[in-house]
Amino acid sequence: MNALKKTSLAQCRYDAPCSSQVPCHSYIRSPPILSSSIGQALHRVQPKVRAFIPALHYTQTASFAALVLRHRQSTRMVNLVEAQKPLLHFLVRLAGLRQHTVDVDGAGTELTFWVPKDKVPKDKSTVREITPEAAAGKTSKAPAAERPAVVLVHGFAAEGIVTWQFQAGVLAKHYDVYIPDLLYFGGSTSPSADRSPGFQAECLAAALGKLGVERCTVVGFSYGGMVAFKMAEARPDLVRSLVVSGSVVAMTDSISEITLERIGVKSSAELLLPDSVKGLKALLSIATHRNLWFPERLYRDYLQVMFTNRKERAELLEGLVVSNKDATVPVLPQKILLLWGENDNIFNIELAKTMKEQLGEKTMLQSIDKAGHLVHLERPCVYNRLLKEFLAYANPEAPNKE
Repeated sequence: MNALKKTSLAQCRYDAPCSSQVPCHSYIRSPPILSSSIGQALHRVQPKVRAFIPALHYTQTASFAALVLRHRQSTRMVNLVEAQKPLLHFLVRLAGLRQHTVDVDGAGTELTFWVPKDKVPKDKSTVREITPEAAAGKTSKAPAAERPAVVLVHGFAAEGIVTWQFQAGVLAKHYDVYIPDLLYFGGSTSPSADRSPGFQAECLAAALGKLGVERCTVVGFSYGGMVAFKMAEARPDLVRSLVVSGSVVAMTDSISEITLERIGVKSSAELLLPDSVKGLKALLSIATHRNLWFPERLYRDYLQVMFTNRKERAELLEGLVVSNKDATVPVLPQKILLLWGENDNIFNIELAKTMKEQLGEKTMLQSIDKAGHLVHLERPCVYNRLLKEFLAYANPEAPNKE
C-alpha cells in the first residue's frame, strides 16, 4: 500500500488562501483518490473540524467527506416552501386545529380539512384522521361548549392553511374554525368530471355535514368567494352569514373579458396557473399593492409545491365562466360583508360597489387601503379586526367576543 503523503499548503487546489493550517488534502494517498467534489466538501467544513481530519484513518476520512457532501447536496435539494409546512402545521395545531380527510360520497371524492380538535368525528367510516393522535390511538376529549362555526375557503393560488395562515389562530380563540382544501388543492380529489364552483360548493356542504356543522359563517377569498356564494344560495339553512374578499357572484363573459383586458393577459390560466418564475412574479405583482421581493429559488419552490393538478385546475377555470344571459344575481337571505382591498387590480373596488347594490340591503362593503387582491395577507391586522367585528355582529351568541 502506498504510504500517506503530506502535501504543502500550496497544493490545496480548492481555495486560496486556506483558512486552516491543515489543508483539506494534507493527508491523502498518493496518487490522490478522493474525488474533486469530496475534496471541495472537506475544504468547506469548519477549520476546527478539518483539524481533526489528519488523525482519522483514510476510510473514516472518506466516509466523513461523503457525509459532508451528501449534506450539502441535500441542502440544495430542500424545497423551501415544503420545508415551512411542518412549522405552519405546528402553529395551527397549537391553535387547536387538527387535519382530517373527509370521505364526501363514498365514491372517491375526498376533502382535506383543518378542524377543531374537539370536533373530531367518531365515525371513522366517513372521516379518516391523519393526525399523530390517530396513529397513537388517542381519543378526543368530550366536546366543549358549542361555539359559532367559521369556514375559511381559499383562493386559486394556494391551499387552505397557506391562504389563511394569519387568520386561523386569531379566529380559533372564539370560534370553531374549519379550513378546507377545495377539490384538486392540497389532498382533496374527486373522480367526478364536474368542475363547476357549484359542485365544489355541494361537496363542501356535504363534508361540513359529515363534520357535524349545522350552521356557519363562510369566509371566501377570490375563487373561494365564488364557491361561498354558490353554497350560500344552495344551502341557506347551513350558511348563516357570508364574508367575501376579491371575488364575484359569478364570472360572466363580460367580467372575464374586462378583467383580463385590464390586467393584460389572454386567459385566466395564463394569470392563475403560471408555469415559470416570470409568470408567478407577474401574478404576485398584480395581486399585491406593494412590490414584494423574493429570491428566485423561492418562486421555483412555490411553483413546484402549490401548482399541482394543473390539468384539473385549468378545467376549474374553464368551468368558472358563464354567459351573460345565464348569469343572475341571487336573492340571498344572509348578512354579507364584502371586505375588499382598495387597490385590488383583479376585482377592483368599483366592481365590489356594484355587487353591493345588486345583493341588497343586508350587504355591507368595507375597504382596506394600501392593500390589493391579497388583502388578508398584506394587511392581516386590519383585515382580522374588521372580520371579527362582523362575526360578532352576525353571531351575537358567540362567547368571549373581543
